[in-house]
Amino acid sequence: MSTDRIKLSIVVPVYYNELNIPYTIPRLQNLQNIMPDYDFEFIFVDDGSKDNSFPLLLEAREQDPRIKVIKLSRNFGSMSAIQAGLGYATGDCVGIIAADLQDPPEMFKEMMEHWKSGKKVILATREDREESFSQKLFSNTYYFLLEKLALKGYPKGGFDFLLIDKQVVHEVVKIHEKNTNIMSLIYWLGHDQVQIPYVRQERKLGKSRWTLSKKIKLFVDSFVSFSYSPIRIMSFIGVITAILSFLYGVFVIVGTLFGFIQLQGWTTIIALITFLLGIIMIMLGIIGEYLWRILDESRERPSYVVDKTFE
Repeated sequence: MSTDRIKLSIVVPVYYNELNIPYTIPRLQNLQNIMPDYDFEFIFVDDGSKDNSFPLLLEAREQDPRIKVIKLSRNFGSMSAIQAGLGYATGDCVGIIAADLQDPPEMFKEMMEHWKSGKKVILATREDREESFSQKLFSNTYYFLLEKLALKGYPKGGFDFLLIDKQVVHEVVKIHEKNTNIMSLIYWLGHDQVQIPYVRQERKLGKSRWTLSKKIKLFVDSFVSFSYSPIRIMSFIGVITAILSFLYGVFVIVGTLFGFIQLQGWTTIIALITFLLGIIMIMLGIIGEYLWRILDESRERPSYVVDKTFE
């Protein structure tokens, strides 16, 4: 490998992708034919898969020395897997792509042109997606709220397929933040960027492990990590509730003294108390999310544990 050639590292988190790997690896390897002027490094991070993904990666590694395989000790989540992959990347720039081929690897050619022009962050943003209505609704709602309440200007369709300069990689690796969204973190860094719209394809093989619980965790992580809006909304609700409660109390007292209302027993009072208690419990839950993340960071446990590496 010549030292004056540009090296592109591609990080691929892998979790139960045994059906996709036989197609994903050749698609990535074919980039050498599409982009002959670049050198490549493929970093596959096995995020605790219990299927045949890891043996398939090792088999591919034996046939292609450009492939690195990083095996995590258990499932830490796709964001942690990406963090691990970035830590082992040695390229002049690094691409991140899913293993299920919903994102076309061939777009890296266009991304590299933008990188060569000086852009440090190139985002493939989803103009549309070949998914069910419920999946689109959840995703669109999530990115809408993220843009409005946390990261202004965030792409409406979101992104997790991108190319970043090695400077950005070093900054992300140094942060060591847990319970976060790597994509939002890269956007938050604020480097000069360009967005390339595309249509995300339907998954052809295998079943997605992106469960509802993982989506909810990402939702909470994103807002707790990048926005004070939940706390601000709690304060606003508290002030409004206190004002309304005070006005209601004054109304009841005055109405009783002047006789134009009659007390109707405990039903109204109980309904009001349970409503206020519900608001308080929601607020305590939001505060608890922030406190848990503070505790988790203070423990200084790693966000992932590497079991084996094959470089």
